[in-house]
Amino acid sequence: MKIGLISGEFPPMPGGVGDFTRRLAESLRDHGHEVHILSRLGSTSATLRVSAVHGWGPGCLPAIRGWARQLDLDIVNLQYQTAAYDMSAYIHFLPAAVERPIVTTFHDLRYPYLFPKAGRLREWIVKRLAHSSAGIITTNHEDDICLSRLPKRRLIPIGSSIPSANCRDSAPLAALWRAPASAHSFVLGHFGFVKAVKGIDYLIEALANLRNAGHDLRLLFIGARRNKVDAEADADYLSALEDRIERLGLADAIDWTGYLTDHEVAACFGAVDLMALPFTDGASFRRSSLIAAIHSGCAILTTEPSVPLAPFVHGSNLWLVPRCSADAIEGAILQLMSEREQLNRLRAGALKLRDQFDWDVIARETIAFYQTII
Repeated sequence: MKIGLISGEFPPMPGGVGDFTRRLAESLRDHGHEVHILSRLGSTSATLRVSAVHGWGPGCLPAIRGWARQLDLDIVNLQYQTAAYDMSAYIHFLPAAVERPIVTTFHDLRYPYLFPKAGRLREWIVKRLAHSSAGIITTNHEDDICLSRLPKRRLIPIGSSIPSANCRDSAPLAALWRAPASAHSFVLGHFGFVKAVKGIDYLIEALANLRNAGHDLRLLFIGARRNKVDAEADADYLSALEDRIERLGLADAIDWTGYLTDHEVAACFGAVDLMALPFTDGASFRRSSLIAAIHSGCAILTTEPSVPLAPFVHGSNLWLVPRCSADAIEGAILQLMSEREQLNRLRAGALKLRDQFDWDVIARETIAFYQTII
């Protein structure tokens, strides 16, 4: 097949959807298919065919139509996440504008801004994209439930763009990131952009309480703090969080790595004792940071899913706490600090979950779905 993948973000721009698109393209290519990528200006790859549009305004639709026609694509797969397309309305009309079957992969169902007081139009435009697509891929159970009435639909989880934490040269890098901590410090980790939905303010409160009680803890923020395409609300949240860290006297207990390569991220995973990912909407297959931590075999503290997820088992592969509760996070950290065997059980359990998010399986399921659409 000649496959076109469209993503609002792509490396070297940091972002989960861009990383997913890159890995999916590589996996589809490895299965013998011809893959082309279309993203924003500045997107590059040494091994993949990448084209760019000047923006996601009205001119993007004829540009995409010409791209698909010139390459004679068999199918086009839109990787949909509202923020990645600069909250533009035009991408929602892609199926009608391109003379090829359009499969839309929904990484989330957040509604675009459009304009002040757009109201129900924001919801309508996302549903229109879903209904007009030839096929739909959901990446998580929550969105799959929301779109359950639509026929040609398949749930295919995302995989991890981060290699295993035991990669070559990982140990020296891990030692570097642990350097600010004493030999007895318990190091918490957080991976991913800083957003309100990540629940980091609850984690900060728990950290402050535990340190005030005399416990030797540090927190390592792994990766870039903010994505270039994030909404202004995310920037405001980050600024407020940084101010709060200063007020609580935690600046000396927190380290920020800034943007890292995949192998450097893997090394950081190996440097922490416990990954803390307290999402306010619960653990989900949509969270690339959680999938990356699972893939690397981390001990993971996260929040209870909003819908039942059979693979996630408290105490076996994840340590689950109630959502939006600093007290619950504090109690869990305090317990796990003194139970090293439990941390080891969580690491082993996470490694057993890896097959759920294997890239070869993801590619095979995606190809099979494309074929049913064509």
